[in-house]
Amino acid sequence: MKPIATPKYSGAISQPGRRKAALRDDGGTSGGNAPLALPYLSGYAPALQQQVRDWLEAGKAGQWLLDRHPEAHNRRTDKSLYDYVDALRNEHLRNAGLLHKVAYDSKIHVVRNALGLHTRRAIAHGGRLNARHEIHVASMFKHAPEAFLRMICVHELAHLRELDHDKAFYQLCTYMEPQYHQLEFEVRLYLSYLDTGGAPLWGAGAEGRA
Repeated sequence: MKPIATPKYSGAISQPGRRKAALRDDGGTSGGNAPLALPYLSGYAPALQQQVRDWLEAGKAGQWLLDRHPEAHNRRTDKSLYDYVDALRNEHLRNAGLLHKVAYDSKIHVVRNALGLHTRRAIAHGGRLNARHEIHVASMFKHAPEAFLRMICVHELAHLRELDHDKAFYQLCTYMEPQYHQLEFEVRLYLSYLDTGGAPLWGAGAEGRA
């Protein structure tokens, strides 16, 4: 596939949004030959969505992802995740503020419909208000390629400077990770693969897979 441009929205789609997408794709009916709904890719070009449908229905998407990313990273603890994210911050955003917490979170993908989360709180200290930054990453990325983890972490780090998903935000993402847009597409393809019943490609549940 050619490099992909990220749609203006970002983050996983909500369950109500997924139901609406499914109804839109099958014309509001539950029968017939309805096209496969792709809520995680709904912002991409129709031709690309159709290509993904063809791959999913033919069973090619998982192998394509494995060919591109054969191995998972080894940053499975919150401490190793913190060290990884803080190293990215020191390399690209040294003056953007300190990270007070970085952790995997088993709830944000289900409860907040997100893959990562950046929070900013004002803490009073010595008569001054200091910003406290925390980054949470969905636990499913404990068992994922390093490139996928990097894309999620870069996205959340960009929020240290840019709050909105606007042009400046994505410019900062691509400054930190030049392949950001392609990697976001591949993450969304993986989510679509899982959403259609595909088995995890990396981690303990994927033992014995190519």
